[in-house]
Amino acid sequence: MTHVAINGIKSMRLGEIESEVQSGARFVMFQYCYSIVFITLRRSSDIYFVRSSESAWTKSLKWTTITFLLGWWGIPWGFIYTPSIIMNNLKGGKDVTAAVIEHFYSGDEEFVDANETADAL
Repeated sequence: MTHVAINGIKSMRLGEIESEVQSGARFVMFQYCYSIVFITLRRSSDIYFVRSSESAWTKSLKWTTITFLLGWWGIPWGFIYTPSIIMNNLKGGKDVTAAVIEHFYSGDEEFVDANETADAL
C-alpha cells in the first residue's frame, strides 16, 4: 500500500473530514521548484487539509519561499516555472479534494497524517 501524507487531519475521523469539506474545507497541494544552472526541478508538496476558517495562502509560504529563493537560477526553465508556481501557490494551491475523498472510499491508497508518518520514521 502507498502512504500519502496529509498535513492537518491528525485524529480526525472520516465523518469529521466530510463535515469540514461540506463547510468549505479542502485538500490542496503546493508546487515548488529549485534550480542548479541548467537543471530546474519542479515538485509537489504533501497534501494539506485547509479548513474553511484557515488560509491556504499561509500554508503555501514555505513552498513559495523555496521557489522564490531557489527557482530562478535555472536556464531557461527557472524563469518559466518560478512565476507560475508562485502565482498558483498564492492563489491557494492545487485543489485535490475530490481525488482525496474518492480515495478514502476506494481503498486504493492509504492516507495518513503527515506527523504520524514522520513519527514512524
